[in-house]
Amino acid sequence: MGGGVYFNSITNKTTCMEVLVFKTNLTDPNRIQDVETSLDVHPNISKWNVDLKDCDNILRIEANDLSGKEIENLLSRAGYYCEELE
Repeated sequence: MGGGVYFNSITNKTTCMEVLVFKTNLTDPNRIQDVETSLDVHPNISKWNVDLKDCDNILRIEANDLSGKEIENLLSRAGYYCEELE
């Protein structure tokens, strides 16, 4: 998926952030809560959200140096379906 270049004023370094997009079965806020902590504390994830209005319950993640497989495995371990979209 597309990425962008962001400047971090704290470290004066340029970081390449990627946007990863996934189809999921996170169909309601309770399911999202089941994975919220794992996504919030992941060191490579800067932002994430789930679009419950989309028929594919799209999970969008802004991250640095993160593979789609890692997110698929994270959700799978929590008992949820997740497939990266290209």
